Amino acid sequence: MKYLMLLCCLWTIQQATAATYYVDAINGNDAATGLSDKQAWKSLSRVNAQVFRAGDQLLFRAGRIYEGQLKVQGSGATGMPILIDKYGEGYKPRLQGNGVMPATVHINNVEYWEIRNLDISNNGPERQSSRNGILVQARDVGTMHHIWLSGLDIHDVNGSLLKAGGAGAGIMVQCGGRNVKSRFDGLVIEKCTIRNTHRNGITFAGYWSRQDWFPSLRVIIRDNLLEGVPGDGIVPIGCDSALITRNVIRDCPRLLPDGEAAAGIWPWSCDNTIIEYNEVSDHKAPWDGQGFDSDWNCRNTLIQYNYSHDNEGGFLLVCDDGSQKMPTSAGNTGTVVRYNISINDGSRKTGKHAGFSPVIHLPGPARNTQIYNNMIIVPQREKGIDSSIIAFDNWNGYPDSTLFANNIFYALTPVDYQAAKSTRIYYENNLYFGKHDNAIKDPRAVNADPMFQSLVLGGNPGFEVLKGLKLRPVSAAARKGRPLVKEPAKDFFGNKVMPVKPPDIGVHQF
Repeated sequence: MKYLMLLCCLWTIQQATAATYYVDAINGNDAATGLSDKQAWKSLSRVNAQVFRAGDQLLFRAGRIYEGQLKVQGSGATGMPILIDKYGEGYKPRLQGNGVMPATVHINNVEYWEIRNLDISNNGPERQSSRNGILVQARDVGTMHHIWLSGLDIHDVNGSLLKAGGAGAGIMVQCGGRNVKSRFDGLVIEKCTIRNTHRNGITFAGYWSRQDWFPSLRVIIRDNLLEGVPGDGIVPIGCDSALITRNVIRDCPRLLPDGEAAAGIWPWSCDNTIIEYNEVSDHKAPWDGQGFDSDWNCRNTLIQYNYSHDNEGGFLLVCDDGSQKMPTSAGNTGTVVRYNISINDGSRKTGKHAGFSPVIHLPGPARNTQIYNNMIIVPQREKGIDSSIIAFDNWNGYPDSTLFANNIFYALTPVDYQAAKSTRIYYENNLYFGKHDNAIKDPRAVNADPMFQSLVLGGNPGFEVLKGLKLRPVSAAARKGRPLVKEPAKDFFGNKVMPVKPPDIGVHQF
């Protein structure tokens, strides 16, 4: 009881000593106290000199432009984060890095910060590697808690277009250090817009090797809009149980040089990642270029309830570099891809890899992959576009134990299937419509029109248009699936799917 009373007293004291600081780039004065809007500071350099305490607030006057870098000092505490936000009327406070520093906002070795409602750019006179809008770092410091980035508009970051050259990103999260392993616990990126950030959108760097495994925890990336990002959209690295949900990635420009690989949303060196309710479209990377990917050194990735369309590289990549073994890599095992819709994915016809863009690509010795209850719609194709709907491939080995079940493969152009030297591929209870070459063995196949309420083809954004893909009651897909869920689940539209009971084929359960 005495201990609880002491904690309450300390919390009350902290609240009483917490301060609110104001910054106004036009009417402020760095010699002022900063403790009222009439005594506001003027510059980011004055803000950077302040060591903030738990419960403090830092408010930037809206309708102003602040040039330079914001690099915060001090940490909050449990239940008392330090808040950055705006005050006054007008556009969001605009922080312009102008390419002078590697990041316009640098969050380094601090915790319990919430940063909201800022406009951030970092556009220099020419491209530069490792240039970011926001850089969040934990190095030689241990586990850092509660970093929230919310409602930020991050745009015009002209980093390098080359991944090996350091690239650039809207938001870069880095964990590392030689002496003390460091990571984040409770990192949230939400409701942000990321536009024209080159090369990437939201990316991580961390302890990817299994012999140095120290994953970040409770990472959530949700409700963000990424536009005009030519490279990798959202890439958690070195995380356990990250949640990537309700994000939109679209209008990816054709800027990457030949040889560069990128994709929409994909974990690398992560365990138990959940990727759901996202929409990815218009990816044009010269290599890969899929909407979604479960990459090597990942275990138990779950990709569900997503909408992928008009991605030139395809819908899905599940890959593993067979040259990487333990203790470095755990391979790629246990990926589950279910209740997703892919429309007009896999249409690459330009660049070095023109003519190669299977809708689903599985290179390397990935193991125990389950791809079930998805819907793949392939519209009419021009000549020269890859006709493969599924292609297994070599990457220092071939996949083993891959299940395709209860999927609808709807093709308005001839499609084929490439198994290469992969082992134990199982096709079960899928529905095939159209001309499917390289016939595969599917003992319970349904060859029929699935009877959509209305057909949806490429170029249609937004989940709302997908309601037309619900099945009519007379569909041949009804109750023809193989039971695969082990506990009650739901289909793409939120209907219940029960264990044991044969489900409908595809993404819609009556």
